[in-house]
Amino acid sequence: MRINLAMLAPIVMLSLSGCLAKTVVDVATAPVRVASKTVDWATTSQSESDEKRGREVRRREEQLGKLQRSYEKHRRQCESGDAAACNVARSEYEQLGNLTPTVPYEPRRR
Repeated sequence: MRINLAMLAPIVMLSLSGCLAKTVVDVATAPVRVASKTVDWATTSQSESDEKRGREVRRREEQLGKLQRSYEKHRRQCESGDAAACNVARSEYEQLGNLTPTVPYEPRRR
C-alpha cells in the first residue's frame, strides 16, 4: 500500500516541534507568496491608474494655463507693434490649439 504525502503531512506536523512545523509551512507556502507579490508589483490597481491620470491632467492644465498667459502677453505686445512678439504669439496660439483637446472639459456649475 502506497502512503500519500497528503496523508503523511499531518502526522509529520504533529510529531515536529512548533518552530520546525512553522518552518515547514513557510517553506511550503513561499512559492505562492512570491508569485502573489510578483503579480502585485506587475499590475496597476484602478486607484493607482486614476491617480496617475489625475496627475497627468493637472500637469496639462498647468501647462495650458502658462501657455495661455504667455500668449495673451505676446498678443498685447504684438498689438503695440512688436513684430517679434507677433511671431511668438502665432507659435503659442498653434501650441494652444494642439494642447487644448488633451485637457478634459468640465462645464461650470451654477
